[in-house]
Amino acid sequence: MDSSPHDHGDDGADSAPPAAYRSEVTLSVNGKPHTLLIDHRRVLLDLLREDLDLTGAKKGCDHGQCGACTVLVDGRRVNSCLQLAVSLDGRDVLTVEGLTEGDQLHPLQRAFLDRDAFQCGYCTPGQICSAVGVLAEAAAGHPSHATGPATPPGRPVPLDAAEIRERLSGNLCRCGAYPHIVEAVQDVAP
Repeated sequence: MDSSPHDHGDDGADSAPPAAYRSEVTLSVNGKPHTLLIDHRRVLLDLLREDLDLTGAKKGCDHGQCGACTVLVDGRRVNSCLQLAVSLDGRDVLTVEGLTEGDQLHPLQRAFLDRDAFQCGYCTPGQICSAVGVLAEAAAGHPSHATGPATPPGRPVPLDAAEIRERLSGNLCRCGAYPHIVEAVQDVAP
């Protein structure tokens, strides 16, 4: 069993909380099972970065407002800084590191490179994970605020620039690479 060497008490010092405040949790991260003893207060972002050394998801605002920490849980995008890890027992987590297949980049990763859809790169993993979620949501027929009223319910939602901007509005880019990000998602959208 993996255990968290980074459990922190309220004072920030390395100290494991009492057993009553920890639970054993098994989750699949990028297709690999992990069983960990987790402090009930630990968020998924910290578990990924500090316990599993998956540093793609970034700690931006730590309040769920910037999207730098976006990952997919059971195929749905979430702000990992707000997800208590203990609540994810038995769930599948996919991070930007898990999108590649061997040396083969995910089509969105390739499109981001081809379109130069990043500058500093800090938000890029969250942008890409969010875009993967956007493609799945639109394919499943989930409308957004930008979806036109004439769009048939339950059918795939076409992803034009306005639709992509609306759906990615929870992911901030301080460098302002938004036009290229939208183009990269359009390149991959059906």
